[in-house]
Amino acid sequence: MAVVQNKKYSFALMLTWAFLVVWLLVAAFPFLWTLWGSFKVEGDFFSKADWARALTGELTQVETGGVFTGAGYEGAWIKEEFWKAALNTLIMSVCVVTVSLTLGTLGGYALSRSTYRYAFWLLLIALIFRAMPPITLVSGYLLPFYEWNLWGHLPTAIIVLVAINQPFTLWMLTSFFKNIPKDLDESAMVDGCTPFQAFRHVIIPVMWPGVITTGLFSFLLAYNDFAVTAMLLSKENQTMVPKIASFLGTTQTKGNVMFAVSSVVSVTAPLFVLVLFFQRQIVSGLTAGAVKG
Repeated sequence: MAVVQNKKYSFALMLTWAFLVVWLLVAAFPFLWTLWGSFKVEGDFFSKADWARALTGELTQVETGGVFTGAGYEGAWIKEEFWKAALNTLIMSVCVVTVSLTLGTLGGYALSRSTYRYAFWLLLIALIFRAMPPITLVSGYLLPFYEWNLWGHLPTAIIVLVAINQPFTLWMLTSFFKNIPKDLDESAMVDGCTPFQAFRHVIIPVMWPGVITTGLFSFLLAYNDFAVTAMLLSKENQTMVPKIASFLGTTQTKGNVMFAVSSVVSVTAPLFVLVLFFQRQIVSGLTAGAVKG
């Protein structure tokens, strides 16, 4: 009987692993295929005559002398100055995360410890704004930005993204703070800490995984944004995602499609590294937000 159960367990385990491997390959295939194609010329990767050219690289070898080429990356990053868009994205993402977490931790802590009913209504209003499509909020900023000559500049997009992101940050951090017992605050203040010192030296270290998780989501919002940055930033101050869209909008120019393919890989690769680096903190933060203290 035990042998039969062990065989069933082994079969189920093998079936689970097979499913996970297949699922992982299917999920990773689009990125891996794009990564492979980014080192080919347009005639191979988008060949209508024979899709196998994307694997063999016949035209790539004819045009460049090798099966692989970095012409797409060189054209995007140097010729089309994609590095400027990458720098703008980095500046904007860091600023959005910094401002959002600073306001979110202070506001979330205050709302989680408040005994007044207005705290609930503030969170409810924040939830309503978070549920609204960002494009509907951006339209309200356009007229004053045009009149005050603020349109097209990076700080303008940062202000709008912080405004859009703040309700989400408040909700996330308030829920994390509520899972931390108030006894910690009271014990710290009994030992002589002020409320802010208790917040800084006792509460923040305890909920650090929650701060990292919220910060990562805020970073992804700013990093991947298209609607806000496309509407509020000029061509000279574009971020990476709108820049990729501009490559795709000029497909009649030879090589621009491969600039877009190379740029997509350049945008996606850092996200894999970021998630892998913070995976433990993300899991801890999400778990802490799901368990009541």
